[in-house]
Amino acid sequence: MPAQPEFDVVAIGGGTAGLVTAAGVAGLGARAALIERERLGGDCLWTGCVPSKALISSARLANGFREAARFGLTASDPAIDGGSVMSSVRDVREVIAPHDDPERFRAMGVDVIEGSARFVSPHEVQVGDRRVTGRRFVIATGTRAAVPPIPGLDETGYFTHAEAFERTDLPRSLAVIGGGAIGVELAQSFRRLGVDVTIVEMMDRLLIREEPELADRLTRSLEDEGVRVITGRVVTRVESSGSGARLYIEVPGSASARGESVPDGDSPDPGQHVEADEILVAVGRRPNTEDLGLEEAGVATDRGWVTVDAKLRTSQRHIFGAGDVTGGYLFTHVADHEARTVVQNALLPVRAKIDYRVIPWCTYTEPELAHVGLTEAEARERHGDSVTSHVYDLSGLDRAIAERAASGCVKVVVGKGGRILGGHILGPSAGTMIAEIALAMKHGIAIGSLSSLVHPYPTMSEGVRRVADTYRRSLLTGWRKTLLDVAIKAGRAFPA
Repeated sequence: MPAQPEFDVVAIGGGTAGLVTAAGVAGLGARAALIERERLGGDCLWTGCVPSKALISSARLANGFREAARFGLTASDPAIDGGSVMSSVRDVREVIAPHDDPERFRAMGVDVIEGSARFVSPHEVQVGDRRVTGRRFVIATGTRAAVPPIPGLDETGYFTHAEAFERTDLPRSLAVIGGGAIGVELAQSFRRLGVDVTIVEMMDRLLIREEPELADRLTRSLEDEGVRVITGRVVTRVESSGSGARLYIEVPGSASARGESVPDGDSPDPGQHVEADEILVAVGRRPNTEDLGLEEAGVATDRGWVTVDAKLRTSQRHIFGAGDVTGGYLFTHVADHEARTVVQNALLPVRAKIDYRVIPWCTYTEPELAHVGLTEAEARERHGDSVTSHVYDLSGLDRAIAERAASGCVKVVVGKGGRILGGHILGPSAGTMIAEIALAMKHGIAIGSLSSLVHPYPTMSEGVRRVADTYRRSLLTGWRKTLLDVAIKAGRAFPA
């Protein structure tokens, strides 16, 4: 290490993890540097969370015109100018961009350095003509969209979410390769904006990480809106077809799906294909670790992902990894959580271990699908027959009825003693509602306690209390029911 390193902490990457790290270090009075090769804000601001939610809002309003009759209004099919919609999305992005402006961080005391960083030793990185030295480093370079090696895809053309929000128009038809959160959110939004949409997913259902029954209900909602959903198929090749593309699809594991030649007479059915004007690829992420000089720094990776321990240290204990580049939970709120842990571990003598026990997330479709903890199947695999599940259907909730909301439900997976093992919500504001269950999980609050918590009426959050009520009622069997009956009889004997 240089005798007098220039900075206490150098964050490489100006997305959420890097921004939170740099701001936290400077806020504690230490010397912080933040290196970014493009624009501060990262994927979340420019190509992810912010523009996607702006597009979803536009699409929701367009759909509201069509469903106005449910509210006693005259329904109409809105006139949609794709260029104007996409321009409004970028306008939202520009309003939020000053939150991540370099000058704002410089005013905090962060030295914002523009350019590409490359390690030249474990304590030094080169950025253009400048050599930057530090006591601690944080690799927070994020990820980018993965693109599968499908024959003909490059020649035919495609776009990912990174290009989606720079569009100046909307396609007439769209094939979405991938049925994860990004693919499903954009598929519904484009469909509501008048695009014919087909999703092709290799797994047997969409949103494979979610509680199956809720994911299936969401899939039916998408299909009711006109999204064509094809599961259990992979795209084996793509070719140009007129002004668009033809995607050939096969069952995973078949010879053609593996890229092998098939004998004459055994060729796949030529009718197994999807036609679309354009293709959206949404099949996962790849780490941005090329050209960082990680070998020179002695930082170990696994297929490009930076490997870290429970304290977010890499194989070099003074170099940390945070955010998507570590390959864990690829969410903005997790990157923030990791960065806060890194700040403590990089500056203070008392080191903290990262806590992943309770990580909520949400797919921002309509209805929203939120998740925290284990699915029922995961819980039973870990905890056996002591696991129970409890469901409340939101179709009976007053606020959902008043909102004419799409159907949904709250499902809580429970272990011994009422311990909450997982929560799953399909419905309006599910991403907000899940926080109550996450808080209870984090602090060991049993599900029965949520039944006695007073919720404002009428709100969607009452759905959480209602599912807690179902749990408490489920306990009134056997000796408990007998004891309750005795108590009621005893109560009748006492005067008022």
